[in-house]
Amino acid sequence: MEAEIEIKRSRFLSLLAPVADEDGAREVIAQRRAEHPKARHHCTAFVLDPDSRTRRFSDDGEPAGTAGAPILDVLVGHELTYVLAVVTRYFGGTLLGAGGLVRAYGDATSQAVAAARIVTHSQRVPVTVTVDYALAAAIDRMAHAAGWTTESEYGAEVVVTVRIPPAELDAGLHSLADVSAGSAEPAIGEPEWSA
Repeated sequence: MEAEIEIKRSRFLSLLAPVADEDGAREVIAQRRAEHPKARHHCTAFVLDPDSRTRRFSDDGEPAGTAGAPILDVLVGHELTYVLAVVTRYFGGTLLGAGGLVRAYGDATSQAVAAARIVTHSQRVPVTVTVDYALAAAIDRMAHAAGWTTESEYGAEVVVTVRIPPAELDAGLHSLADVSAGSAEPAIGEPEWSA
C-alpha cells in the first residue's frame, strides 16, 4: 500500500509491504531505492514478530530520531507485525526542522496504514485425535462452542484436528479428555499462523 503527502514542497511517498524476515525487508528497501534513485532519503522501519522483539529503523541521513523512529512508532502503535514501512522523501528545498520531520514521516506512514487492508493473523496449535463418528460430532460441538476451528477427515474412523490458541491449549486438552472420557489420544502439532 502506498500513500503520498507534500509538506513545503517536499514529497513523502510511503510504502507498506508485508515481510517475513530481515532479508525480505532489505530486498523491498533495495527495490524502493532502485525505483526512486533521485530521492534524497529512504527512511525505514519494520516489525517482524508478534512480540515486537525484532524491529529496526533507519533515518537514512535525516537527523537522528526524526524519521525512522516516528515510522516505527506508527507501526507499533497500530500493533502491526511482519510489515515494513519505507518513506521516500524528495526534498523540496525548505528545511522542516526536527519537529516537522517527525510529523511528516509519522503522518506519511499513518496515511499508508489508514489506506491499507490489514490482515489479522493468529497462532493456533493443531491437536489431532482419531475417534468414532459419534465422538467426532461431540468434539466438533465442543470446539465450536469454545471458538476453535476444526477439520475432519472421514474414513472408517474420523480424524479430527482442532486448532486451539496457545494460551488455551491446556483447557483444550482437558476439554478433549472430558468429552472423550479419556479415550481420545491427542497428537499436538507445532503452532501455526493463519489469517
